[in-house]
Amino acid sequence: MGSTQGSAMTPAAAAADVDVCLVDLLPVYVKELIAGGAAGAFSKTAVAPFERVKIIMQTRTEGFNSLGIWQSLKKLKQHEGVLGFFKGNGASVLRIVPYAALHFMTYEQYRCWILNNCSALGTGPVIDLLAGSAAGGTAVMCTYPLDLARTKLAYQVANAAQTRNGLSISREQTYAGIKDVFGKVYKDGGIRSLYRGVGPTLIGILPYAGLKFYIYEELKSRVPEDYKKSVTLRLSCGALAGLFGQTLTYPLDVVRRQMQVQSQHSVNQLDVPRITGSFQGFFAIMHHQGWRQLFAGLSLNYMKVVPSVAIGFTAYDMMKSALRVPPRQA
Repeated sequence: MGSTQGSAMTPAAAAADVDVCLVDLLPVYVKELIAGGAAGAFSKTAVAPFERVKIIMQTRTEGFNSLGIWQSLKKLKQHEGVLGFFKGNGASVLRIVPYAALHFMTYEQYRCWILNNCSALGTGPVIDLLAGSAAGGTAVMCTYPLDLARTKLAYQVANAAQTRNGLSISREQTYAGIKDVFGKVYKDGGIRSLYRGVGPTLIGILPYAGLKFYIYEELKSRVPEDYKKSVTLRLSCGALAGLFGQTLTYPLDVVRRQMQVQSQHSVNQLDVPRITGSFQGFFAIMHHQGWRQLFAGLSLNYMKVVPSVAIGFTAYDMMKSALRVPPRQA
């Protein structure tokens, strides 16, 4: 009797044991999806104000196109208050959770597939480059309409001055929310309009996603064993990975944003011919707006992407540890 009582578990211990069992029952890919989604939500919300201003600068929103970063933040707060910094962040998080979940999970799956089926490539960082690129393309195609909705919402600024040559002008559309964006964009041009700008996105994301994973894993492999669990070092590796990858692919991001804010039939507000493709848009922007426009908001993007990528990678690694994802293949 005494031995039975001595071996009885307390309610707290029993609950903890149930939690352990439930976590262990989850397939590895589900754990990777959860870890990736959480990492994406944390990183995107942390830098939402910078993302909003970056989109405004990229798309030459009326009343903001001659302002710097801090002046834009100040004016945005004046027009829309603190909540204005997070306008479009709902769509952004709705996009980034499945996007990051798919990105990280498919990266792990592609990496395993390449290691198992393409042994001639070895096991070095090149595998991370290839797997990261393929994962980025997969995630983009599955979640692109939400990215377009986020851009449409972030582009419009309430009560901002919208004049040209002394005359008042109005935007082609105003949107009440994500559902409203989808309805109006679909009515404007069908399914294809929901993927407007996906060309430069894919061209940009394939090298960016690949380089991001390549650099992060390469830097982590050079960290001494005693410091591999250091959050500070993980943040540093992620920051450098995002910084380098973003610099190389940023002009395509500008082309994508300008394509997204065009509508099918309205007058173009961007002082550039209608953008119909990645390279045509690249040269059209350079000719009509100057080459500097291809890097509009880049300094702000550094302020955004460094913490975003750093937080994303670090949160992903920590979530994998919390969910007890087994060590991956070398």
